Amino acid sequence: MVISKFILVAVPIAPLIGGIISGVLGSVIGRAGAHRVTILSLSLSTVLSAFILFNVLANDFSINTSIYVWTLSGGTVFEIGFLIDSLSATMMLVVTFVSLMVHIYTIGYMADDPGYQRFFSFISLFTFAMLMLVMSNNFLQLFFGWEAVGLISYLLIGFWYKKPSAISANLKAFLVNRVGDLGFILGVGLILATFGTLDFKEVFELAPQNVDESLMSLSGFDWPVISVICLLLFVGAMGKSAQVPLHVWLPDSMEGPTPISALIHAATMVTAGIFMVTRMSPLFELSEVALSFVIIIGAVTALFTGLLGLVQNDIKRVVAYSTLSQLGYMTVALGASAYSVAMFHLVTHAFFKALLFLAAGSVIIGMHHQQNMQNMGGLRKYMPVTCATTLIGSLALIGFPFFSGFYSKESIIEYVYYSQIPGSQFAYYAVLAGVFVTALYTFRMYFLVFEGEERFVKNEPNAENREKSPHESPAVILVPLILLAIPSILLGAILIEPMLYGDYFENSIFISISHQTLLDSVMHFDGWNAMGLHGFMTVPFALALGGIICAWILYVRYKNFSEVLKNWFKPFYILLDEKYYFDKFNTWFFVNGARHLGVGLWKIGDVLLIDNLLVNGAAKLARQLAGTLRRIQTGMIYHYALMMILGLTVLLSIWFFDLVRI
Repeated sequence: MVISKFILVAVPIAPLIGGIISGVLGSVIGRAGAHRVTILSLSLSTVLSAFILFNVLANDFSINTSIYVWTLSGGTVFEIGFLIDSLSATMMLVVTFVSLMVHIYTIGYMADDPGYQRFFSFISLFTFAMLMLVMSNNFLQLFFGWEAVGLISYLLIGFWYKKPSAISANLKAFLVNRVGDLGFILGVGLILATFGTLDFKEVFELAPQNVDESLMSLSGFDWPVISVICLLLFVGAMGKSAQVPLHVWLPDSMEGPTPISALIHAATMVTAGIFMVTRMSPLFELSEVALSFVIIIGAVTALFTGLLGLVQNDIKRVVAYSTLSQLGYMTVALGASAYSVAMFHLVTHAFFKALLFLAAGSVIIGMHHQQNMQNMGGLRKYMPVTCATTLIGSLALIGFPFFSGFYSKESIIEYVYYSQIPGSQFAYYAVLAGVFVTALYTFRMYFLVFEGEERFVKNEPNAENREKSPHESPAVILVPLILLAIPSILLGAILIEPMLYGDYFENSIFISISHQTLLDSVMHFDGWNAMGLHGFMTVPFALALGGIICAWILYVRYKNFSEVLKNWFKPFYILLDEKYYFDKFNTWFFVNGARHLGVGLWKIGDVLLIDNLLVNGAAKLARQLAGTLRRIQTGMIYHYALMMILGLTVLLSIWFFDLVRI
């Protein structure tokens, strides 16, 4: 079936229109009008995305079409167009469905916020930007969507703009992403200079012909141009997908409202880098250097950012660090050429991570905006639905057999084990250790919040600073949790066969023959049920179970022992609590360095050189020269006669010496 351009355009335009109406006419349509128009427009996008994905998969076709030409410069066409295949269509449905759940959830979560209409406008515009990114068929539109999600995330993280920590967080996110985006735009520029086009299809067709082309560096070393392009593009992915060392913005983004935390961390901004590298697989497959760099960065992120979740007490920050770790798992899969596995984990992760964030928001509402887990405990009897959905999301996150995260995470670990990419052995042990760490911090969160003794102030008549007892959230919050919990259980079993062992991504992802042969030789599948049963006998399951047991011992059975361990390993605890000193180093080196550089340029360059030497110096020189010349103008005739004689003497002397030389 041929899908018309009108349907394709309607998918991103619907949330754009909804966002504009909510933002511009918010005071006219009111709070109810704002959420109705945005939810209806996004519902339309979700239905159309599902329709497009169904037709793409059923009829096994792709669409590469131009919508309009933006400009023509030097023979290069810059246009807006869509590339719709199984990869982009899957992302479209994931983005729109998760965003729709977040929109519905927001009705309850932001009910009392004065910026209600503005928030709905921002999240709709955010969805529009992400759709433009994933649907693009050229680097110009990809860059537009790339920058748009960064800009709107800045607005959303700092949504509570009167809160200093929120302003600091959104500025940090904006600046760190600018570092990654610099690499990204340099990569796009090098693509244009090398291939003379920004169209994906044309670049992918020309890339093998340029595989031997090199760039001369300042040191005289030749760099393969394809490797340089891939590394620069991946720097952009490191910023958006928060890979070490450009990960520091993501935990601070928790300063924004919980719904946007779910949207950023689950299905939109942080997955942009994973999607982009997958889309660029025809380029990355030509550079083993780039793949090696990708797998090492992913491994470092997966393990070391996960460790940071062990010392967090803010419930949202624990989930945020789990996002960093899971993004590392996806990046490891990309570096191992297992692009389909990375996308599989991206899809499953989108649902259970959105579930965990929205469940955390439900806890925050039930605890009257208390986010410190040390002040919770025993909430299971007060919030049974939130507890059950959190448990489902937690089991999916740690990769417990038969939950969605199990199938994708187990596949990543298995394929990395057999990968021949340099750095894959380190990556394997990193992701394997990450299984234990993930289970430990995830169930530390679960036990501190829902189990054990109650550590909050109850509604007692004589209690000082008394608070209301915890309560379950309203239906408008619980319904999205339940709807997200269902795919968090079932989606992995449903999608693993077509995505990893079928031809789901056959026309969307390119894998070189050597890597494809390895993939085919190690990935054996006897059915989702057999894989789930076998999962109980694997090393990752033993590590995950060990993490759960350790969390129960430390935070339920022997609560004081966690403090003992903290004292025993105090230097290590301080290292984690300081987040490996990344923030302090950035403040010392980059922030203070930039400030000192600015002061130096001001005092030396501006004040000394420009003001005193060039501007004031030139005026002073002219004044001194004028003063000297003024003294010569005495008005005495004999002084002028003397100067004439001296001048004539000099001229005659020059003439005489020239005559003698001749």
